[in-house]
Amino acid sequence: MQLALSEEDRAFQQEMRDFFTTNIPAELRLRPDAGEEADPEVMRRTQRILNEAGLAVPGWPVEWGGRDWTDVRKHIWLTEMQLASVPEPLAFNCVMVGPVIAEFGSEEQKKRFLPATANLDIWWCQGFSEPEAGSDLASLKTRAVRDGDSYIVNGQKTWTTLGQHADWIFCLVRTDPDAPKKQAGISFLLIDMKTPGITVRPIKLIDGGHEVNEIFFEDVRVPAENLVGEENAGWSYAKFLLGNERVNVTRLGASKVRVALAKEHAAALRVGDGTLLDEPQYAARFARLENELVALELTQMRVAADSADGRPNPASSLLKLRGSQLQQAATELLMDVAGFDALPFRATADVQTPQWAQAATPTYLNYRKVSIYSGSNEVQRTIIAKSILGL
Repeated sequence: MQLALSEEDRAFQQEMRDFFTTNIPAELRLRPDAGEEADPEVMRRTQRILNEAGLAVPGWPVEWGGRDWTDVRKHIWLTEMQLASVPEPLAFNCVMVGPVIAEFGSEEQKKRFLPATANLDIWWCQGFSEPEAGSDLASLKTRAVRDGDSYIVNGQKTWTTLGQHADWIFCLVRTDPDAPKKQAGISFLLIDMKTPGITVRPIKLIDGGHEVNEIFFEDVRVPAENLVGEENAGWSYAKFLLGNERVNVTRLGASKVRVALAKEHAAALRVGDGTLLDEPQYAARFARLENELVALELTQMRVAADSADGRPNPASSLLKLRGSQLQQAATELLMDVAGFDALPFRATADVQTPQWAQAATPTYLNYRKVSIYSGSNEVQRTIIAKSILGL
């Protein structure tokens, strides 16, 4: 197949590049050299600019704010956004729950949730993982028992990213504990985080930050109208959601930016008669990683071009697996370039090291997560072996 962009797609690429570098104010864009993550208000402001321009949820149905783009153009849109260091639309809203509601929700749910979800007027978080149901998600135990026009929910979710900012949570809950297969007794439920009986507790991570949480449900009463689709069909909706998520966690553009930063800093560090970039070991690492990013980009374009009927391609597991590995390789390379300056992190007045170097170690530590979320890399290898290679 032809993997080079057509003349029309190149023009579209330039259009996206111009928009992201001129219409998104500089103060809203991330500073990868400082390891900054967007704060909630910056994310809301950015997503609303994108939504007003029709660039927040291009993968949704057109009637709900989507764009009639090819998957190649969606790939270009996302990559150019990342290359410009623009905070991406909140994935929980735009990649996860929004497409599920658009595909399987009732008309009332679509009207109620989709416009607010696209504009980040509602901040969603994901209630999937539990203490004993991570990679084996189908073992989840959080129960939802029907009681008249409501469900009564009891249980616990964990690793809930940005749950401290969320207005709503979309949850997988067990509605039929006696189902012959554990996947068959799970439902997809939308829950207002202000509902009595919900407790959010922070989990402190290895990089010192508070990004994830554990959430407890104690006799939480949820209107039955918040059930998405059919009762006990939630596992199918979850697979649909995860397929979309895995395509978007490759973060090709972000990895390119990080490698370029590492190369820039390596070229500025004097070593002997040259620079760190001239050292054979580092020159080889940069060359290998840049070539692997090119291979990943070609694979991502091939998956985008081969996607049918808007359904996620099973090869999305390849993108998730390789994308996470290269994200980790890029953060490790940046930390190694920083050398001893990467040891102290969290800026203090008495530590005279560059900010980018101080940010390198916590970023490296934080990115250990990417081989676990969206289905661990071990799970992805199993999916690849069964669904792609037929083993």
